[in-house]
Amino acid sequence: MKLKAITVASTFALSACATIIGSTSQPVTFKSSPEGATFSVINRAGEKIHSGLTPATITLRKGAGYFKSETYTVRYEKAGFEPKEFTVSGNVNGWYFGNIIFGGLILGMLIVDPLSGAMFTLDDESANQTLTPVGPRVSNIDGSLRIVTVDSVDPALMAMARRIN
Repeated sequence: MKLKAITVASTFALSACATIIGSTSQPVTFKSSPEGATFSVINRAGEKIHSGLTPATITLRKGAGYFKSETYTVRYEKAGFEPKEFTVSGNVNGWYFGNIIFGGLILGMLIVDPLSGAMFTLDDESANQTLTPVGPRVSNIDGSLRIVTVDSVDPALMAMARRIN
């Protein structure tokens, strides 16, 4: 009798494809160009869950509730550069549809994977960002030379300047 109960329990526990193949969380690497930007990660509920410097890898939950993927708002800031804000959100994981093939249609597809968040994969491509410098921009597209005074240059940009002899 015990063996039968264990077999039935194991069958139900192992009938959620995305949960078996994947996991409920995912490591995401945050990179910026230039490196060393301060970044903060805020979840769907508006809670700041992490802050640090790029590059960094942190593990984020993929689900935010029943049939709801987590969405994170990420903000990069660095002196001399414009702040950049973007989202990292979840998309349906292909293994979720394995429930149809491997017999987890009711338990896996409607209960375990949607509750655990394993049915989602976070779009981590957006975590790589190039920051835009602030202050006056000098363009040489038309071949002209633009002369500016030191006082008109943003102090953060001036701090990165170097003297040419």
